[in-house]
Amino acid sequence: MVQLYRVFWLSLSKLPHISISIPQISYASTAPELSDNTRYDFFSRVVPPDSYQAQAMLDIVTAMGWNYVSTLASEGNYGESGVEAFVQISREMGGVCIAQSLKIPREPRPGEFDKIIRRLLETPNARAIIMFANEDDIRRVLDAAKRSNQTGHFLWVGSDSWGSKISPVIQQERVAEGAITILPKRATVEAFDRYFRSRSLSNNRRNVWFAEFWEENFGCKLGMHGKRPGSLKKCTGLEKVGRDSSYEQEGKVQFVMDAVYAMAHALHRMHRDYCFGYPGLCPRMSNINGKELLGYIRGVNFNGSASTPVVFNQNGDAPGRYDIFQYQITNKSTAEYKVIGQWANKLHLNVDAMRWRTGNPTLPASVCSVPCQMGERKKIVKGVPCCWHCERCEGYHFQVSEFSCELCLYEQRPDRNRTGCIPIPIIKLEWHSAWAAVPMFVAVLGILATSFVVVTFVRYNDTPIVRASGREMSYVLLTGIFLCYAITFLMIATPCLAVCSFRRVFLGLGMCFSYAALLTKTNRIHRIFEQGKKSVAAPRFISPASQLVITFSLISVQLLGVFMWFAVDPPHTVVDYGEQRTSDPEKARGVLKCDISDLSLICSLGYSILLMVTCTVYAIKTRGVPETFNEAKPIGFTMYTTCIIWLAFIPIFFGTAQSAERMYIQTTTLTISLSLSASVSLGMLYMPKVYVIILHPEQNVPKRKRSFKAIVTAATMSGKLVQTGSDRPNGEVKTELCESMETNSEYFTHVDRI
Repeated sequence: MVQLYRVFWLSLSKLPHISISIPQISYASTAPELSDNTRYDFFSRVVPPDSYQAQAMLDIVTAMGWNYVSTLASEGNYGESGVEAFVQISREMGGVCIAQSLKIPREPRPGEFDKIIRRLLETPNARAIIMFANEDDIRRVLDAAKRSNQTGHFLWVGSDSWGSKISPVIQQERVAEGAITILPKRATVEAFDRYFRSRSLSNNRRNVWFAEFWEENFGCKLGMHGKRPGSLKKCTGLEKVGRDSSYEQEGKVQFVMDAVYAMAHALHRMHRDYCFGYPGLCPRMSNINGKELLGYIRGVNFNGSASTPVVFNQNGDAPGRYDIFQYQITNKSTAEYKVIGQWANKLHLNVDAMRWRTGNPTLPASVCSVPCQMGERKKIVKGVPCCWHCERCEGYHFQVSEFSCELCLYEQRPDRNRTGCIPIPIIKLEWHSAWAAVPMFVAVLGILATSFVVVTFVRYNDTPIVRASGREMSYVLLTGIFLCYAITFLMIATPCLAVCSFRRVFLGLGMCFSYAALLTKTNRIHRIFEQGKKSVAAPRFISPASQLVITFSLISVQLLGVFMWFAVDPPHTVVDYGEQRTSDPEKARGVLKCDISDLSLICSLGYSILLMVTCTVYAIKTRGVPETFNEAKPIGFTMYTTCIIWLAFIPIFFGTAQSAERMYIQTTTLTISLSLSASVSLGMLYMPKVYVIILHPEQNVPKRKRSFKAIVTAATMSGKLVQTGSDRPNGEVKTELCESMETNSEYFTHVDRI
């Protein structure tokens, strides 16, 4: 090494004068501020500045996924400049936040390092510690962490001052385990080892410090004037470096050689350009400008002692090339530094070769907040971009980006991960559903019963009971009853254009048929008895043909309203996403249905309900007609029961408008109400007749016919008896009325045939 210095200074000594400034080439200075060309424009170096080291350390932290770290620096230019460079680069690049930046004083007080450890533990999530500190400070920090029982907690990332040195980690192997350190890439120069091992007191007299080195290295004393006081052993001069003492090449030998050769190459090129082969120092080089020599220094490009290029950038800095080490303890409890990667403007890291806590390959974390799960957005903590709270995208929102959620389209819902939207499933009332099975069962029974009645009436069409019932009106009424049962299947069928059209037509048509026929019947009875009170002349429009005309006129009003509905609002299907839009999107469903609003439904059934109410009024008015006379009382009971059914229907139907199962409840309620109405009419008006026709045919015989005048007279007489009964005891009235009824019963039976 001494020889190299001599070559360097001899080269400079041959230059008589370099004006203004003398260029310098450093082999060890790494301070970042030396890259400032405005202040240190004549400074160059063959080692990379600490700014490259800080960049390499930041790349390591980023590669490890650590975004929340603390920094620790020894007070002074090296430590403070290194940390400052790391903080500045991390701010420029983003992605890494500094939890704390602590400084180790030049003269630390007792307990200072324990205090530093306690402060680092104030941010326990920041486990990675970026260290720009000298060897002694590193050792004392590790010792304080060991005393605080924090072995394995901190993740040390050390600069080149730690490098691959043993002294900071002696007797602190466990607490230093897993530490990542970097060191400028270097190589052992074997030629220097051979040269230095061959040096002795006899062949190296020109080095005035060599004798002192000899005493120190071999632990002996050279004569009376030796520099090592108190040593009893005398040096023989036959000692050999590397044989009688330990020897390891100094890590900076390579850079010393490269610095000397860089100056030599610059002078050689300048001599070639200025002297044109002139031997020795030519007059042109006798008085050169420092800037001229600097230009030649910055322009050198050769392979150095480690076979790596020696070049300088515009700031005089050498390219950054680092080896990355990790301090590992093997299974045999042997601690050593292992190379796990390199950095040369780009990081190359072998993560698989890294070990943590005695062979554990699991990568530890040093983050302020764990990553949010899918479907969660980040809410950044103010002032700390690496810390956040995770908020789930609620309701029908999905995650658009890392920081925001948006609402899905109305017909969509978020997927399971809430990272996108999917169509809401569409449902309808299925045939196999319990909501459909019960109405269909009732409807099937009703259709079978209605068909049985119709078949019975057709078969016994000319018998007295069938004829007395008014065959034409009975068939109209039975048609309405059948339609009330049949509409159940249309209400359950899958909505389409045809189904929706038939629903509009037949929804109120069955009831309209039924109650139009019943209204016509009760109105006829009422008019007959009202007319009988005034005269013996028959009322107008009481013939079967007239009754049919009146009935179908009433039905035509319903059909006219339906056709107007078709013209104003043609039928079509819709998917109602609001009906089952629950708070839990997983349960949300779109309901496929016909476009029939509740108002349209009421309008469709309203006319039939009006007929029903009117029929009920007439039933009340004819409640005093004798039971043996006609169907007035059964019709009355039918209407009373029907009104009760529909009064119960209204609160159930409209009270479930906000229910998630609205479609099922309303459809079932409507169809059951229609079927019950039909069943009441069928049971009270026709089952007694069928019973007599089938089981008691002896009663189904013709009676003696009487004129209308005789019938009306008998009816009037019974009406008067009923009226005068209010002034007489109940028993007397009942006896007289029964006697009168027995006398005239043969007239009453046949009034409907007139």
